[in-house]
Amino acid sequence: MTAIEFETHAPITQFEVRQNCLWIGSRRITEWVTEAGATPVYVYDRKCIRDRIDKIHRALPKIDLHYAVKANPMPALVEFTGQLVEGLDVASAGELEMVLRTGFDPERISFAGPGKRDDELEAALKAGIIVNIESERELRVLAALGQNHNLKPRVAVRVNPPFQLRASGMRMSGGSQQFGVDSERVPALLADMKNLDVEFIGFHIFAGSQNLNADAICEAQRLTCQLAIDLSAHAPAPVQLLNIGGGLGVPYFPGDQPVALAPIAENLNTLLPAVRKVMPEARVALELGRYLVAEAGVYICRVIDRKVSRGKVFLVTDGGLHHNLAASGNFGQVIRKNFPVVVANRIGAAQKEYATVVGPLCTPLDLLADNMQLAVAQPGDLIAIFQSGAYGCSASPLGFLSHPPPLELLV
Repeated sequence: MTAIEFETHAPITQFEVRQNCLWIGSRRITEWVTEAGATPVYVYDRKCIRDRIDKIHRALPKIDLHYAVKANPMPALVEFTGQLVEGLDVASAGELEMVLRTGFDPERISFAGPGKRDDELEAALKAGIIVNIESERELRVLAALGQNHNLKPRVAVRVNPPFQLRASGMRMSGGSQQFGVDSERVPALLADMKNLDVEFIGFHIFAGSQNLNADAICEAQRLTCQLAIDLSAHAPAPVQLLNIGGGLGVPYFPGDQPVALAPIAENLNTLLPAVRKVMPEARVALELGRYLVAEAGVYICRVIDRKVSRGKVFLVTDGGLHHNLAASGNFGQVIRKNFPVVVANRIGAAQKEYATVVGPLCTPLDLLADNMQLAVAQPGDLIAIFQSGAYGCSASPLGFLSHPPPLELLV
């Protein structure tokens, strides 16, 4: 398979190019757009997701994989991915309801997130899933709900550790956080559980995400495992599940390179024997979202207009930040950088230029590619934004300016 080369981005290797046209799965992108009936459209490739999960299973020691549904909650994608992993992690009652409709085993579903409403905790209790407790209040409410319904809540403790995941795109631990229970307060919380009619399941320790530095991930996993071992001495029952978080990132921007799995595998092979000696009944899980699905998704929009303004080329499309907020740079970037972008029906064309791709919205923030080398495009051509399978459609302000939402295809 020929890689799609860029000036500064890591090459795209998961898709084919034939006769200068992007292929996804068994068909050219123009055919998928015709099948969808309109643009913009997200296209997600099953094979890419399966290959990524197979790669993780082959590379790492025996460990459970959990899919973080928030990364991409498209129901068909969740149902497909759920068949390939050991657990699904949800972050709202809406995600829980959707996941339950897939027929996934409730015992393999967990619910994390700060500020769970009483009705969300009640839904989780009735479904029989694991609730990752993020505060003393959640434990009290869930225990009371259990008494009211004559059901025993299944609970794990989400721990806010005293360390961070270095070089992380999103840090979710260390210092003061809305996430989890501070590690120094966990022993008291576990002691309280002994007096409550709840089933203790284990620990959820998630230090951060979108990290391409294998050494930083290994360090966080070492600290996570040691913290879990220390806290297990206070547990009211044997640990059945230890979720050590994720952190594995994908290359989006110029200069990014894929995270190396070999040192992470070696590190886990070193850590897991000690964990299993202290917690012999525990299933150890790695929680991944973006890493499993981001590179399987492509956002496709169509060039509506080609404009030259004082020497600068603008390709105005029917897509934009209302559909793909992350690609616009408004979803966590401090300094905006381009995602990998191509003219999907002209890849490899000899005639190239530097162009800026924008959407139809009345804001200068509606920017999809800034001064990027692309094939010369005309109205009707298709723009493809890669690495769009995670935090794309569902993480964007779809109602902004009342444009139609994008379509989604799982192929």
